[in-house]
Amino acid sequence: MDQLALLFIVLLGAVISVPVGDRLGLPAPVLMTLLGIVLAVLDFVPNVSIPPDLILPVLLPPLLYAAVRRTSWRQFAANKRPIFLLAVALVFVTTICVAAVAHSIVPGLPVAAAVALGALVAPPDPVAATAVAGQLGLPRRLVSILEGEGLFNDVTAIVLYHVAIAAAVSGTFSPWRAGLDLVLSAVVAVAVGVVLGWGANKLLSLLGDATLQIGLTLLVPYASYVLAEELHGSGVLAVLTTALFLAEYAADADDVMTRLAGHTVWDVVDTLVTGVAFGLIGLELHNAIRTASGRWGELLGWAGVVVAVVVFVRLLWLLPATWLTKRLHALRDYDEDIPTGWRETVVMWWSGMRGVASVALALAVPLRTDSGAPFPDRDEIVFIAFGVIIVTLVVQGLTLPWLVRRLRVRADTEHEKELEKQLATRAAKAAKRRLREIEEVEDLPEELSEQMLRRAFEIGLRISPRIGDEERQEAHEHRVRRLKRLRRIQGEMLSAARHEVLAARSEPGADPEIVDRVLRHLDVRSLR
Repeated sequence: MDQLALLFIVLLGAVISVPVGDRLGLPAPVLMTLLGIVLAVLDFVPNVSIPPDLILPVLLPPLLYAAVRRTSWRQFAANKRPIFLLAVALVFVTTICVAAVAHSIVPGLPVAAAVALGALVAPPDPVAATAVAGQLGLPRRLVSILEGEGLFNDVTAIVLYHVAIAAAVSGTFSPWRAGLDLVLSAVVAVAVGVVLGWGANKLLSLLGDATLQIGLTLLVPYASYVLAEELHGSGVLAVLTTALFLAEYAADADDVMTRLAGHTVWDVVDTLVTGVAFGLIGLELHNAIRTASGRWGELLGWAGVVVAVVVFVRLLWLLPATWLTKRLHALRDYDEDIPTGWRETVVMWWSGMRGVASVALALAVPLRTDSGAPFPDRDEIVFIAFGVIIVTLVVQGLTLPWLVRRLRVRADTEHEKELEKQLATRAAKAAKRRLREIEEVEDLPEELSEQMLRRAFEIGLRISPRIGDEERQEAHEHRVRRLKRLRRIQGEMLSAARHEVLAARSEPGADPEIVDRVLRHLDVRSLR
């Protein structure tokens, strides 16, 4: 088997893991990691030979962009305190604790190398956390915090990692210089993100065509990441800023086709890239096995201690952090999402799985220092990092569904339905206001005006039947049944039309381009 065949197997696994995970009640990223582990121990499967410096630039931008599309800047702003405590403060605390423990148990491990190890295992993976949380039906407030933590903690961890690596390679370290680099990295990244977001937004409006617009959105995350890195900024923070800018300002309410097609394309990209990323985690077991040859007991012991530090530091930090956030929330009227009890805090603790960023940073540890000497204890750092990643991702990922069921942490469906009802009411009122504006400038027949008024109410009623009284709900349900029957019949008629047009495509003298154009009209008609 060659590398290309292995890539096709991983991509196929990425597609299949989604329905299999839904049926088994397990996260697809965890299943892909298990697939990678199985492939890694097979003799005929080759070692993965991907340059470490390409893993983050290739995999992380689309994953971050896809994750940001599901949220908004206002959601981050509303949850700034819990996100700061998790994405910034907890990353620093975890890095320090892991560095202290690793420096004390691994003979000869320098402080800078230990800090690099702490930084690369500190950030929980945003893709794994959101994939698991979304599948388990957790309360929206927990999902929001996990998304915010996962998206912003990579920024902190990667900057810490680069500072520690630079100190280990050069042999010198300046706290003031490191702090300045951190600030400059963030400023450059935000500037790049805003400028690219503004430019992409203008370009999207000029392109007009849905295909070209979606193609541009596929390029923007990579452009943002690479440009920020070239200017010595944080590529991750630049991608987040660009994505948040576009999510806030690039949305056209009337551009229905682009929005539907864009969601579909990005769902496909997200599924495939996520599968490849987590499959790569399992496949990298090759390197860990080679490193541990003849030293299994020693290395497993070190990895086990670091895993315990990573897991329990998160718990010991979450308990007071949650209490503090609740206190501040009670003292000041902030509209933010916080865990409401110890059960939700435990679920948040157990959701701290490591993943793609940790793998990329571990593999990117330099082979040599500036003096030409081997990087201190590089093999040990890589093995310990993979131990943390595999244990947290597989063990926590497989047991989190059981823990959620056991603790009975579920989303408040009644609250969600109430929010849906409020939005449906606003949509119906907006439609009625627009109808009144049209009536002021156009002379509508009374019959048409009444019909449109009913249509305006039905806009909200179709979203949430709860906005109507019992009689109206029954009438709406009757119309829905009638509409379903009409759509079924119309669907069968359109299906017959499509079959006839497709059959004409293979007839002598048929022009495939004209056939496809007619077929596209029928497909669009089927969406209405």
